[in-house]
Amino acid sequence: MAKKAKGNRVQVILECTEHKDSGMSGTSRYITTKNRKNTTGRLELKKFNPVLKRVTVHKEIK
Repeated sequence: MAKKAKGNRVQVILECTEHKDSGMSGTSRYITTKNRKNTTGRLELKKFNPVLKRVTVHKEIK
Protein backbone atom coordinates (compact mmCIF):
# COMPACT_ATOMS: atom_id res chain seq x y z
CA MET A 1 0.00 0.00 0.00
CA ALA A 2 1.08 3.55 -0.67
CA LYS A 3 1.98 5.81 2.20
CA LYS A 4 -0.11 8.88 2.87
CA ALA A 5 1.38 12.06 1.46
CA LYS A 6 2.78 14.51 3.99
CA GLY A 7 2.66 18.14 3.00
CA ASN A 8 3.13 19.00 -0.65
CA ARG A 9 4.72 15.74 -1.79
CA VAL A 10 2.35 13.32 -3.58
CA GLN A 11 2.77 10.00 -5.36
CA VAL A 12 2.00 9.98 -9.08
CA ILE A 13 1.80 7.23 -11.71
CA LEU A 14 3.55 7.69 -15.05
CA GLU A 15 2.27 5.71 -18.05
CA CYS A 16 3.93 5.28 -21.45
CA THR A 17 2.21 7.15 -24.29
CA GLU A 18 3.76 5.19 -27.16
CA HIS A 19 2.93 1.78 -25.70
CA LYS A 20 -0.83 2.41 -25.87
CA ASP A 21 -0.58 3.45 -29.53
CA SER A 22 1.57 0.45 -30.53
CA GLY A 23 -1.22 -2.09 -29.87
CA MET A 24 1.06 -4.41 -27.86
CA SER A 25 -0.33 -6.03 -24.73
CA GLY A 26 0.52 -4.75 -21.26
CA THR A 27 1.55 -1.30 -20.08
CA SER A 28 4.70 0.42 -18.89
CA ARG A 29 4.09 2.31 -15.65
CA TYR A 30 6.33 3.94 -13.08
CA ILE A 31 5.50 5.35 -9.63
CA THR A 32 7.28 8.49 -8.47
CA THR A 33 6.69 11.51 -6.24
CA LYS A 34 6.40 15.18 -7.09
CA ASN A 35 6.15 18.40 -5.15
CA ARG A 36 2.63 19.72 -5.73
CA LYS A 37 3.67 23.27 -4.83
CA ASN A 38 6.55 23.54 -7.36
CA THR A 39 5.08 21.37 -10.14
CA THR A 40 1.41 22.23 -10.52
CA GLY A 41 1.01 20.72 -14.01
CA ARG A 42 1.23 17.08 -15.04
CA LEU A 43 4.65 15.41 -15.13
CA GLU A 44 6.22 14.22 -18.39
CA LEU A 45 9.45 12.23 -18.12
CA LYS A 46 11.50 10.09 -20.47
CA LYS A 47 11.77 6.57 -19.01
CA PHE A 48 12.83 3.17 -20.33
CA ASN A 49 10.05 0.94 -21.65
CA PRO A 50 11.14 -2.72 -21.29
CA VAL A 51 8.54 -4.03 -23.77
CA LEU A 52 9.50 -1.63 -26.57
CA LYS A 53 13.17 -1.79 -25.46
CA ARG A 54 13.77 1.96 -25.76
CA VAL A 55 13.33 5.24 -23.92
CA THR A 56 9.85 6.73 -24.38
CA VAL A 57 7.80 9.62 -22.96
CA HIS A 58 5.77 8.73 -19.86
CA LYS A 59 2.95 11.08 -18.76
CA GLU A 60 1.21 11.41 -15.42
CA ILE A 61 -2.22 9.77 -15.20
CA LYS A 62 -5.08 10.56 -12.80
